[in-house]
Amino acid sequence: MSRATILHVDDDSNDVVLFQHACQKARVDFNVHVVADGDEAIAYLSGQSAFSDRSAHPFPRLILLDLKMPRVSGFELLSWMRQQAQFRCLPVVVLTSSNHEEDVKRAYELGANSYLVKPVDFNALVELAGLIHQYWFTLDANLAY
Repeated sequence: MSRATILHVDDDSNDVVLFQHACQKARVDFNVHVVADGDEAIAYLSGQSAFSDRSAHPFPRLILLDLKMPRVSGFELLSWMRQQAQFRCLPVVVLTSSNHEEDVKRAYELGANSYLVKPVDFNALVELAGLIHQYWFTLDANLAY
């Protein structure tokens, strides 16, 4: 079985590095590709420009999405994805620092599959990485291929 590809969309390089370290510590076998905003995510998903080589930039089986980003926000990306037939069923896990009820509600209304608040403690992030892997790639039969 090949490694699961995740597209991590987050403009905070510190959060990206922490999540990658958490995945290593949790011993989850993700192939994590990172883009810094929704605009880059659209290019990645569409296979445009720098992302046209699918062997180097494989299509993800899951999106980890921050909401508050420059240029194209996570909300705008989510809205765009759900309007595209080929991306409607691609699972999106919002992973953000916002715990505001209106952000949670809006994300689900736009089609998020899950909403998680970034933990501040590294050990909690390690546990979260393991839970994401367990749920989305072990328990969920739709993704466990």
